[in-house]
Amino acid sequence: MAHAYHDDLRLAHVLADTADNLSMDRFGAVDLEVSTKPDMTYVTESDQAVEEAIRRTLRSARTRDGVLGEEQGEQVGATEGRRWIIDPIDGTSNFVRGVPVWATLIALEEDGEIVAGCVSAPALGRRWWASKGSGAYTGKSLMSSRRIQVSQVGDLDHASFSYSSLHGWEEIGRLEPFLALTRRCWRTRAYGDFWSYMMLAEGVVDVAAEPELKVWDMAALDVIVREAGGTFASLSGEPGPWGVNALATNTRLHDAAMAYLGYFPDAEPHDDDSNVTRFDWARERD
Repeated sequence: MAHAYHDDLRLAHVLADTADNLSMDRFGAVDLEVSTKPDMTYVTESDQAVEEAIRRTLRSARTRDGVLGEEQGEQVGATEGRRWIIDPIDGTSNFVRGVPVWATLIALEEDGEIVAGCVSAPALGRRWWASKGSGAYTGKSLMSSRRIQVSQVGDLDHASFSYSSLHGWEEIGRLEPFLALTRRCWRTRAYGDFWSYMMLAEGVVDVAAEPELKVWDMAALDVIVREAGGTFASLSGEPGPWGVNALATNTRLHDAAMAYLGYFPDAEPHDDDSNVTRFDWARERD
């Protein structure tokens, strides 16, 4: 699996190993320290410990690279255009409640593109990774893995759609189009967070979407989905993890799903006085 980012991907696995050990040591602890951030989301001692451990290793192993993390913000590096993007625990609410669906997300950005990513979910015993031009994989390690690919489903009537929750769609004025898409699809499940996108990359889910996200929620997912043959973009159609929301598909279904969920808050309003331009999501499509 020789490629331009092999050493970076090996390092991402080392970082993930460290994160797994720290997070699993505190998962389910009765004395876990939990606080609330200004945006009313949870942060735990494990979020902070995992991010600090990753940053500490990067300071030694990639001295010139920048780092952007959910808990400590951005540290600008000496090498222009290269930074690591970290979500120490994606799914903190699950972590707090003892639900095993959470993961550490590690991504490398180079010149505005995510070129490598690793998602490690130790409570599920799963890990996924990818790098630019080399495909997407899941397994125990770089040497013990299998390549993954998105599905070939080409009709929403036969598609499995995964999401996180309903309230965010209502907040951005897209609840009705979202519900219309759920009715159109063959199957819907709220697997949530990183897991929706990893199952999409494996070909067992065909569409995944969330209405409100940050770049660290998406960066590692983006490259894994793309290298598995999928499409990852914002609801306004911007490729990559640079928007404030996400729609990921097996590519074949992307236009059809976007026709329901497309969201352009800065566009000219329709004559219904809405400040959001909407697709004609109720119209039947091929």
